[in-house]
Amino acid sequence: MQNTKYKVVELTIVTEESLEECLNHWTGEGWFFDGIHFVVREGSRRPTMAFVTFIREALETEADHV
Repeated sequence: MQNTKYKVVELTIVTEESLEECLNHWTGEGWFFDGIHFVVREGSRRPTMAFVTFIREALETEADHV
């Protein structure tokens, strides 16, 4: 069985800069980008929130505690 860890980051300010900062920070920490889900209110074209997901293989010490 593969020991995959997931990380979900909620962004309440969705701008090019906030997305870049989030992606650069977590990939720099060893996480791999998995996807983005945007939350858009009806009648608006701009997202009000974003959920950015990352994955990585669990380290041995993390896998032992699961």
